Formats: sequence, structure tokens, C-alpha cells
Amino acid sequence: MWRSKPPAKLRLKSRRKKMKYVLVTGGVVSGLGKGVTASSIGVLLKACGLRVTSIKIDPYLNTDAGTMSPFEHGEVFVLDDGGEVDLDLGNYERFLDIKLTRDNNITTGKIYQHVIAKERKGDYLGKTVQVVPHITDAIQEWIERVAAIPVDGQEGPADICVIELGGTIGDIESAPFIEALGQFSYRVGPGNFCLVHVSLVPVLNVVGEQKTKPTQHSVRGLRGLGLIPDILACRSTKALEENVKEKLAQFCHVPLESIFTLYDVPNIWHIPLLLKDQKAHLAISKVLNLASIVKEPYLEEWTSRAELCDNLHVPVRIAVVGKYTGLSDAYLSILKALLHASVACRKKLVVDWVPACDLEKETEKENPNAYKAAWKLLKGVDGVLVPGGFGDRGVEGKILAAKYARENKVPFLGICLGMQVSVIEFARSVLCLHDANSTEFKPETKHPCIVFMPEGSRTHMGGTMRLGSRKSIFTVKDSKSAKLYGNRSSVDERHRHRYEVNPEMVERLEKAGLSFAAKDETGKRMEIVELPNHPFFIGAQFHPEYKSRPGKASPLFLGLIAASCGELDTVMNPASVDQHLISNGLKSVFSNGTSKKAPNGRADVRYNNGFCNGLHTR
Repeated sequence: MWRSKPPAKLRLKSRRKKMKYVLVTGGVVSGLGKGVTASSIGVLLKACGLRVTSIKIDPYLNTDAGTMSPFEHGEVFVLDDGGEVDLDLGNYERFLDIKLTRDNNITTGKIYQHVIAKERKGDYLGKTVQVVPHITDAIQEWIERVAAIPVDGQEGPADICVIELGGTIGDIESAPFIEALGQFSYRVGPGNFCLVHVSLVPVLNVVGEQKTKPTQHSVRGLRGLGLIPDILACRSTKALEENVKEKLAQFCHVPLESIFTLYDVPNIWHIPLLLKDQKAHLAISKVLNLASIVKEPYLEEWTSRAELCDNLHVPVRIAVVGKYTGLSDAYLSILKALLHASVACRKKLVVDWVPACDLEKETEKENPNAYKAAWKLLKGVDGVLVPGGFGDRGVEGKILAAKYARENKVPFLGICLGMQVSVIEFARSVLCLHDANSTEFKPETKHPCIVFMPEGSRTHMGGTMRLGSRKSIFTVKDSKSAKLYGNRSSVDERHRHRYEVNPEMVERLEKAGLSFAAKDETGKRMEIVELPNHPFFIGAQFHPEYKSRPGKASPLFLGLIAASCGELDTVMNPASVDQHLISNGLKSVFSNGTSKKAPNGRADVRYNNGFCNGLHTR
């Protein structure tokens, strides 16, 4: 027994024993940036030396996001365990550099499915199963169970779990979650639960005045549902005026020092810095009784990269030839991976959206202006990226984009379907197999380059694809892709597909000049395809964008950007890249995921994205 106080390390461990929770809700309108706010709070707390995990609650009835249209809900993000989840979990992984599980995304469908399964087994002993208490209890138990799962590669649970409640306060579908979270705040007890409410403070152009009424009504509605906000994060076009903050404090019953502005910034990597400058970490630590533990956040590398992104002027223009170009969120991880790579190469990213359908001959007849505009964009870029997708709409346009890039030596990266169309185009143009196609689009084709994979299901769509992290083994050691990955023998990347290159056509394609640089462990599934005699023409069956991080850009995206800038040789020589970045105060893009140590011994955290993408599109 210690005569005075126990050692500081043991005191710290005992004070962190109970999990702390930060709940982020949203009011007034949707699309305010709750996901970015939740991620930024996590970054700030992690920079203070705390371990952080995240949970996203989506009140829709779907069990997961796998079958939802990208036009309606944005991209489907895929996790290592194969979970198809909301895109906000991608934000969490990129901001916090963590690996989440499918259970970190809670939906109404999952909760009801879980409770009904228990009822069928007789676990409720004949009781009448109701929303309260059975659904609400299941929600609380799910949160507690998932919050304890380590996601940062260390042993034991995190210190803080940041929970984002999707939707807007007042939505009917989120009522069970609101009730459950109200009960949960009492369940975990005072000092273990902090509620951050993100709301809108609009500015009317007519009078130029910041209006607080929408936020007042939102907070009133939140209180009426049993949740009391500890902190207000107010979205506005500019910083809140002092009298506006005082008015919000008076009418919303929130301390003045707990009201923060999240105003529009040129680059969303500034959001954690905004919170830091306004001492948000102190307000949160006060509510959670962590004031004696939390230290000044160390965000030196984060700040350097955010400022670098603002000051890039030399453009690199990339065409994204896709099916869902009308909604950028449908390709959110693609955009972030491009941004990470362009910042690593010190280039200003400019994305040209090219609707794949507009490149097709049918469009030339029906809408010649759209056809000319699409081809003008494609012919004016430095590099071409063809992302994944499902269905036959726009496929012929993607094939034409791959052909243009191949014939004109334009750097090309095809992902998932993008890889498949590059193989189809090669078979048609080089092997003269004009009927070559995928059985997904033309089942009766005589030359099936792409076939349905055996482990999938033809009848059920949700969760039946080849999903999650799989190993790809390099079979061509001197290939560009192998060099970009640091000459490793294999890589683990995330997959989401049903169809793949037909193994029976591989030998014929290789004899014609196509190189399959990586395959799966069986050697029957083609993972990476290259054209050796092209400056940069690579297709990947997996989705490298899902594992790209701001401080650790995806190697294939880095290769595309570097090739588009004429710097591929430099990027394929890690020593040259390291020296280039170190001279500019940044971490190597080839880092193994460990973080640079701050002067006080704490790890500098990495960051991701925000209210403004830091890129330009048109």
C-alpha cells in the first residue's frame, strides 16, 4: 500500500476505468455536418492523449447500407469485416485512423432483427415484447458492447465513444433511439455522458443578421424528448457574434463557454482546429470529469497539412468517369483518396465529372451538346479514373474512356468495375473479340471476359458479394503496382463485387500483352491488371480508396496522381518521396501507420475531411 498517492500511471488508469460517451445530434435541417463534427471531436480528444472509438446510428429500417442507392444515400463504405455501412464510418476511419466493425453502425433494422430473433427463441419468457423496454434496452446494450471493442490496434476498450445519431431531432423514425439514449444517459451516470447538439444559425441576406430562433426551437424539442444538450455546435457562414452566443446561452440554457461556431472553411481539415481554438476539449472534459487528465491537444502535423492544402496552386486534373456523377457523395472515398494523394504530391486537385453515358454513341444522336462536352472534358485531363458501379447503364461509356486512356497513353486507374471494363476493352480492341463482355450485362456473350463469382448469391442482394479485406499476392514483382506498395509480397485490401475476370481467358489476355500483377491466394482470382508498356494503366478488383488516409495515401491513387504530374518514378522510389515530404514538414506517405511522437510523448493524430473538400470540381 502506498503511504501517500499511488503512482500517476495507476491513478490515470483507475480514473479511466468507466467508458465515457459523447453523443452528437443534429437539429433544424439535415446535412449540417454531424459526421464531420463527430469525427473532429474524436480527433481533438485523441490529440489530448485519449483513445477514441465511434458509433453511427442510422434510424432507417434497412439492416445495412448495402442495397441502398448511391443517389439516395451516398456511397456504401466497406469495412475490413465486410460490413456495408454508412459513409460517415468512412469519415471516422479516415479522421481517427481506426478500423471499425459492422456493429459500429446501428440501424433500426438490426435492432428489430435482433429483438425478434430473441423473441422467437423464447428469451423474453412469454412477455409482451414492446418498444419500451425491449427495443430501448437492446439499443443500450448494443452501444455498451460495441463501445468496448478496441478499434485502434491496442488492447482493451477505448476511453471515449463518440456516438452520432443520424437524421434530425423530431424525426418519427428516430424516436426509439432518442428514448433509449435518454435512458442511457442515466444508466451510465453523471460525468460519463456529454451531449453535443449541432444546429443551424442562418444569416438572412435581407437583414444580414444571424438568427437564433431555429436553434432555440431545436433545443426545446430536444429537451422535450428527454435529452439536455451540454454543448452547442452552431453551423453558420461566419463566426457567431458575441451577442448571438449570449442569446443562445440564455434561451437554450447552455453555458456561454460551451457554445462553439463551426463556420465555413476552405478545407474541412480545419474543423478540429476550430474546435481546438475555441477550447472545445476543455468543455467536453469538464462535462466528462476529465479535466485533470486531458492535456493540451497536439495537432502540429494536422495543422501543417491543412495549411499546405490551402496553399497548393499547381493543378492536377483528374476525370472521374462514372454513373452517379450527379452526387459527389456517391464517390466520397474516391474523392478523399484523390485528395490525400494530391496533397502528398503537393498538387491542387481538380476533379472533372464525366457522366459515362454522355460518352456513348447514343448520346451523340440524342444530345450532341452533352456528348461534345463530355469528350471535351475527358480529352483535357491529366489522368482518368473509372470507379466501381452496378448495372449496365454507362458501361459502354466507361469502356470508351478506358480505350481513350490506353490508346493515348493517359494515366488510368480502374477500380472494381473500372478494372473489368478495361479488360473488356482490351479483349475487344487488341484480341478483336468484338462480342467480349461481362455476363452481368450480356449473359449470352460468346466471349465472357467477366463472369459471376462462385461464392456469391444470384437471388439475394444484401451482404452476398465478395466483401471485406482479402489478401492479394503479387505475381509480377517488377510491376508498377508492386513498386507502389513498397515491393511487398502481398497486400490486404477491401472488396465489394460479384463478378471478376474469367480465369479461362487469362492466358490469352496475357499473351496479348495484358499483365495480371496480383492474384488471390488460390491464383484463380485476378486482383490487379496492368499494361507494362503504358506510362500508367492499372486496374484493381478491390477498392483501395477505403483504406486511404490523409497521412498515408493509397499507393494506387498516389501512383495515378504522380503519373498525371509526370512524377511516377519519384513516387516509386520511397526514399525520394520521404526526403521530399520531410523537407516540407510532412510525414512520409509510405509510413507504416505509426504516428510521429509529439514533444510531450503523445502521438500526433491524423485527420481527414470536412465542410469543404479542399478540392475543386466541375
